[in-house]
Amino acid sequence: MNDAQVNEKGKVPYWVKLTIIFFFGWIALYGSRAIVGPLMVNIGAEFDLTKAQLGSIMSIFFIGYTALNIPSGMIGDYLGKKKVLVTGVVLFGGFTIIAGMMPTYVTFMFAWVMVGIFQGFYYGPQYGLSSEAIPKHRITLGSAIINSGMAFGLSIGYYISSISVGEMGMSWRAPFYIIGVPIIIIGLVMLWIIKDKPKAQPAAENGAPKQKVKLTFKDLFGNRNINLAYVTIFCSIYGFFVLVTWLPYYLETERGITGTQISTIASLMPWFAIPGSLIFSWVSDKIGRRKPVLLIMLPLSLIAILAVPMSESMPVLIGALILYGIVGKISTNPVLVAVVADNSPRHALGTSFGVYNCIGMLGSVFAPTLTGFLSDKTGSMDSGFYFAAILICIGIVASLFIKESNNNNEEAKA
Repeated sequence: MNDAQVNEKGKVPYWVKLTIIFFFGWIALYGSRAIVGPLMVNIGAEFDLTKAQLGSIMSIFFIGYTALNIPSGMIGDYLGKKKVLVTGVVLFGGFTIIAGMMPTYVTFMFAWVMVGIFQGFYYGPQYGLSSEAIPKHRITLGSAIINSGMAFGLSIGYYISSISVGEMGMSWRAPFYIIGVPIIIIGLVMLWIIKDKPKAQPAAENGAPKQKVKLTFKDLFGNRNINLAYVTIFCSIYGFFVLVTWLPYYLETERGITGTQISTIASLMPWFAIPGSLIFSWVSDKIGRRKPVLLIMLPLSLIAILAVPMSESMPVLIGALILYGIVGKISTNPVLVAVVADNSPRHALGTSFGVYNCIGMLGSVFAPTLTGFLSDKTGSMDSGFYFAAILICIGIVASLFIKESNNNNEEAKA
């Protein structure tokens, strides 16, 4: 698809509209997740929880989220991506509000896992829709803009909790209400904007009905590069969610930082991810290759992860978080998304992205609880960061084996 096909009579191209609304979609997803980090001390005190139990709040959330990634991608491919995506956004916004109302740890966890389940409706259908609509020569940049919503969401979520609870003295339940309502509104806007197929891609050609192509196991796991992308994203996401889940708690309990300073420092990572994501994605599109970019970003993210527990001064810690923001998971993801898009059959895009995100998000299931468990056993959270660094090393090795042809280079120059 070219720009002229979607830019009718000077109107905003459809793919640009999708990029904008999906950007807000990721703000919704990550904002609702991020509110928990600054509240962990409050939640732990109210329900009398260990660190491992605190970590389980996010782990149980991501069990629900991860379990729905593949089914939602498959359902979206067959029944319509828009239906699945919009339903998920509206319902996870509603359950975010309900979670804030729950009086016990058990009922809170039930509502919270429902938020995770309905967030699981998002990834596969969203990237299926955006990959169909965004021109191929702009797919990585478009994905980077969409992904930058994660950075805004993390920062917004951190600040909502720190300001409402830490500065204004509200109940720890208030952030769930504050963010839940805008999420529902975003879902309704998606209902208005999204089309299941871009105008330039009719359902049938020459009047003939389009036959559905059978999805096979080989479509999802028969490609070397896609399998390596699965491994790399798992390792990257594990380290990312060690930071996302535990960084506010770590700053407060082991570095003595309080109030909005926690949100300010924790937000450095997502804010610097925005230029990092755009720059590295532009470079990847410009050279038409993914592997060289990954082999710059992943080793630097390893250095950043190691620097967090090893730093003895606040400037070094801040520098490590900035570096991780520039080269970490948020910036790495659009490049890996491009690897999947480059190597997946078109009829299996939604499911392929669902599998990719499902495998990757297994890292988010293990990271919160395992980091809490290691902290309980060792008496320090440093061990959790070191374990994350080991997994990043595995991701680097996986990226070394990605094979790229000259086709991508030729398309980039076209």
